This record gives sequence, structure tokens and C-alpha cells, in this order.
Amino acid sequence: MAKRQKTNKSQSGRLRIVAGKWRSRLLDIADVPGLRPTSERIRETLFNWLTPRIGGARCLDLYAGTGALGLEALSRGARSAVFVEQSSRAIGTLSQNIKALQTDATVVLQMDAVDYLTKECQEQFELVFLDPPFATEMLDELCRLIAERQVLAKDGYVYLEQDRSYPEPELPEGWRILNNKTAGKVRYMLVRQDA
Repeated sequence: MAKRQKTNKSQSGRLRIVAGKWRSRLLDIADVPGLRPTSERIRETLFNWLTPRIGGARCLDLYAGTGALGLEALSRGARSAVFVEQSSRAIGTLSQNIKALQTDATVVLQMDAVDYLTKECQEQFELVFLDPPFATEMLDELCRLIAERQVLAKDGYVYLEQDRSYPEPELPEGWRILNNKTAGKVRYMLVRQDA
């Protein structure tokens, strides 16, 4: 009899919540070109970093895609999450997943992330997830806008994910890197805005 190989990867077309109240729940992934959910391994590391800070946090998931980061945050005790995504197909699947999880702690907006930051955002967040498409180099601009528009709450955190071949983003004054790792082709960082 062949042994079943243990895998740490989500099933094809499915996303697994790593921990919290929705632990091991499988969610659909929209079939959108270039859409790549943050891997389970990276999410596990990120949320280990965030463990003492996630409870009660208001989260902003820009370039939400699958919503993996915001949904993982909610599963682990975040108060609320705003998901911003431009793709209608991704928004449709994300909305279905939120409905399946039976949570009302979310707002889902179909719009461009830069437009949201410059025209729509009226609140502050303790945690912002920034995972733009890998083909773009937008982190410098997004961080600048978040700082200028005061989107981040006092002592707030920003998660940054990018292709490791790109230079590290230039951070606004008063932001400092707490954690900086790579996994495969991905660089991921946790940054704090000091009071």
C-alpha cells in the first residue's frame, strides 16, 4: 500500500485557513490570471509574528485577491477586515467565501487600491496587508499614500509582500522593519509605524 504524502500546500483551487476559529476550512480560489494566494507557510510565519497584536485589530487587505490574509486575521481574532480588490471574478469568489464563513465583520469593495487610499478611506487600521501583483513595483507608492493619508493607526503594522528580485521598498519616515524574510521567490516583511 502506498503511503500518503503529507503536504503543507492548499489543494488546487482551494485555500486553507491555517488557524483560529475557522482552522482547516477550505475556501475557493477564483480563476484569475496572476492571482496567487499567500502560501500557508508564509501566513503561518506572519501570524506568529502578529499573535500578540491581532486580537481586536481592524484590518485592511489591499489587493485582497483571495482574501487569504484578511480572512486568516479574522479567524485569529481580528475585529474587522476591509477587502479591496479590482477583479470582479475575485470579488465574487471572496464574497461567496465570506458568506460561507457566516461573518459580518467584513466590507468588500471592488475598486483600485490607490483610488481607495486617495478617495475612499475614512478610517484607520491597526493592520494593513499589502500584497500587490508581482509584476508591479508599487510598494513605495502605497506606503507613501498610507503614511500621507494617515491610514495606519498609532503603533500600527503593515505587512509587505513582493518578488524578492525587486529592491526593498523605501519606507516612510517613522516606519521600521521588524521582520524581513524570504521564501522561494517571495520577500515578506512586517513593518511598524512608531508613535
